Amino acid sequence: MSTANSREQWQNLADRLISQGEIKADAFIGGEYLASVSGERFDCVSPIDGRVLCQVASCDLEDANIAVANARQTFDSGVWSELAPVKRKQVMIRFAELLEQNRDELALLETLDMGKPIRYSGSVDVDGAARAIRWSGEAIDKIYDELAPTAHNEIGMITREPVGVVAAIVPWNFPILMACWKLGPALATGNSVVLKPSEKSPLTAIRMAQIAIEAGIPKGVLNVLPGFGHTVGKALALHMDVDTLVFTGSTKIAKQLMIYAGESNMKRVWLEAGGKSPNIVFNDAPNLKKAAEAAAAAIAFNQGEVCTAGSRLLVEAGVKDELLALIAEEMQAWQPGHPLDPATTCGAVVDKQQLDNILGYIQSGLDEGATLIQGGEQVMAECGGAYVQPTIFSDVNNQMTIAKEEIFGPVLSVITFDGMEQAIEIGNDSIYGLAAGVWTSDISKAHKTARALRSGMVWINHYDGGDMTAPFGGYKQSGNGRDKSLHAFDKYTEIKATWIMLD
Repeated sequence: MSTANSREQWQNLADRLISQGEIKADAFIGGEYLASVSGERFDCVSPIDGRVLCQVASCDLEDANIAVANARQTFDSGVWSELAPVKRKQVMIRFAELLEQNRDELALLETLDMGKPIRYSGSVDVDGAARAIRWSGEAIDKIYDELAPTAHNEIGMITREPVGVVAAIVPWNFPILMACWKLGPALATGNSVVLKPSEKSPLTAIRMAQIAIEAGIPKGVLNVLPGFGHTVGKALALHMDVDTLVFTGSTKIAKQLMIYAGESNMKRVWLEAGGKSPNIVFNDAPNLKKAAEAAAAAIAFNQGEVCTAGSRLLVEAGVKDELLALIAEEMQAWQPGHPLDPATTCGAVVDKQQLDNILGYIQSGLDEGATLIQGGEQVMAECGGAYVQPTIFSDVNNQMTIAKEEIFGPVLSVITFDGMEQAIEIGNDSIYGLAAGVWTSDISKAHKTARALRSGMVWINHYDGGDMTAPFGGYKQSGNGRDKSLHAFDKYTEIKATWIMLD
């Protein structure tokens, strides 16, 4: 449970953290906090009120070289890569426990850094990060290698080995959670990791590195390099001694990382990229109020800054008016408020640049003929932060910009359809294929629609379901590979076949 229960208490904790200079803001290499080689720093600005929280080390090529060399040396030493699985498991579980023990501090950093409500940064982000680390740790000594079926005088062994040095580039929308989705299986399988958090939200990754050391993860196994994508991110992607690159972020950057991998050492590249997920409501949806609640949450949670956001609401004509009225009512519970207020459900977007992007898309919707039903305005500008109302557009067609492009903000496009075939056609008419929702009382229709949708995840009569046991990832330009579940371990291991002839 949190020790803070009110906005005032959270604000006092924040003021103390900032004024006393307790926020860690350096790179973390070889178990130590270090300034960047260049000495360059950048302002870490809170989207809550525009306040500068600290100045963060801005890493570049030289820092990447040092961190990768340190990670390689640590990997080759065997101090972690050759540690008995049961011992790695114990350390990973301790790591998860320490994340939970430091929950308030990490949650506060997450909220200050990227604007999400404090009510979720602890219960969703930090708790979810700890679950990811613990789940991967628990799995370590439960994954077996294989023996091939052979003749009596032969033995064929199929074994998995850690890939080596992993570079992980993670996004700003769920900083600690996305980091731990990568770190869990990467560390569990014995790799060394260089983690590059987004320059928009680096603080929890920097702090978490120290917690990892406290848990018993050897120095050099987890290194953190804050900085910009075009500098240190590019340096990691091009590095000749990085074996695997994992990334969550935009499709545009994902494509560039694939090019960098090809230009360097053909490192393995695993990408979780963008989405424009259809949330499909049929006339026979079992509970329209529940569907409306889910539709509102699917676009307003985390200020719409979610890759799986249900940003395209496909509604069968017979229930459109009723459903839209219900959603407009539900959206009243998702109006922006101060992120440090535990009652707030919708906080600030990550920065002024993202706010301008969202407002630009809203204007595009108006210019292209969509009907604005609700929202669409910047709010709370007087506090110096970045806030926008959740926005609903009706009369949208699938060729409009707001229906095609990932906005990464609380903007819902409502598209009407007639019949299952048209719903599937519209749902699949996207360069993305990350997730989808289907609402129907007909079990056959649910199965047929789910099978026909080119999406990595389909949720029936709810939205955004699943836990650590279910893989997370998409089709098409939403990326490749999967986070979560045992399938995630495939990204961080090499398969070796050893054939033995017996005398």
